[in-house]
Amino acid sequence: MTKIPMTTPLVEMDGDEMTRIIWRMIKEHLITPFVDLKTVYYDLGLVSRDETDDEITMEAAEATKKYGVAVKCATITPNKARQKEYDLKKLYKSPNATIRAALDGTVFRGPIMVKGIEPYVRTWKKPIMMARHAYGDVYKNAEIKVGGPGKAEIVFTEINGVEHRRLICDFEGGGIVQGIHNTDQSIENFARTCFEYALAQKMDLWFSTKDTISKIYDGNFKEIFQRIYDEEYKDKYEAAGITYFYTLIDDAVARAIRSEGGFVWALKNYDGDVMSDMMATSFGSLAMMTSTLVSPTGAYEFEAAHGTVQRHYYKYLEGQPTSTNSVATIFAWSGALNKRGEMDGNKELSEFAGKLEKATINTIESGKMTGDLAGITTLENVEKLGTEEFILAVRQELEKLL
Repeated sequence: MTKIPMTTPLVEMDGDEMTRIIWRMIKEHLITPFVDLKTVYYDLGLVSRDETDDEITMEAAEATKKYGVAVKCATITPNKARQKEYDLKKLYKSPNATIRAALDGTVFRGPIMVKGIEPYVRTWKKPIMMARHAYGDVYKNAEIKVGGPGKAEIVFTEINGVEHRRLICDFEGGGIVQGIHNTDQSIENFARTCFEYALAQKMDLWFSTKDTISKIYDGNFKEIFQRIYDEEYKDKYEAAGITYFYTLIDDAVARAIRSEGGFVWALKNYDGDVMSDMMATSFGSLAMMTSTLVSPTGAYEFEAAHGTVQRHYYKYLEGQPTSTNSVATIFAWSGALNKRGEMDGNKELSEFAGKLEKATINTIESGKMTGDLAGITTLENVEKLGTEEFILAVRQELEKLL
């Protein structure tokens, strides 16, 4: 068959461990046989990041701004054990955090729902989309290990030299101090992106923080969201028959558990990190979740939100069979190809992306799946497939659709 042409390349960010192996398999079996794939390639594997002093990560982020669409593999954020394992020069920051900060975007995550994989929360009938602010908070923090007695303060110095001070703690002994920040502009970008996304999806928008405790920091988020809603979106939401409301995060958790789903839930950076993993697992599996970073300038980065599947990678290196779920990574590729097709007016490429997703879902619903899903499915007589076997089964379905 004639391969589907591309005019503008994707930014391709390779990753680490088992997801790096899956990345190669997906390209080999599901993409390049059908698409004349054009990418600008960046190796964000830990070895490459160490060799470049992590400059390659920022290069990939800048390329995403230039080309508008990126697809990213899962990557390692090293701790001390990883530093020793890979003989790293230093403990590099999370590549995701670096890219998200550079793009100042919002991460939208949602479950990939298939027949036979039932949510653990019995009331959930519709997907819950998580909107995670992707800038600031603990991901851009400054930390100090306190060795003994002393005074910790927050100090802000105005450009004219005027200082503002707040006491954090009078330490009588050792401890720890952390400083975090955010900016009004980033919060405003976050709010508008959330309002626009929910409006486009015709879904209610929830936003939650803990402003009763963090009266200034979280309170600023709440006030900005409310102001932008009142000034720019209230009439649009009423016309669309959808609602926006704010509530405390603990109340939002209780409401979400009792709901049937079908809404967008906006959260600050760390809250969104934790709750999106909880949400994905509650709907079935971390490997059954889409993750899309949307920048205020209109750049998109699609990724698999789970980790690098270290345990399976070590088994793979030993020659042992693995059954690693590749669905989130397949959907990262399909999402990127679809968006590239939309932006370039390449209908054939977008249609291919839709068929790739349908083929993946059809494969699972036919009873062919990896071990993580086989252990929780309500389908009977399922066939547990190995990592590459599942991808090949998806290819068979894809060829039928094509």
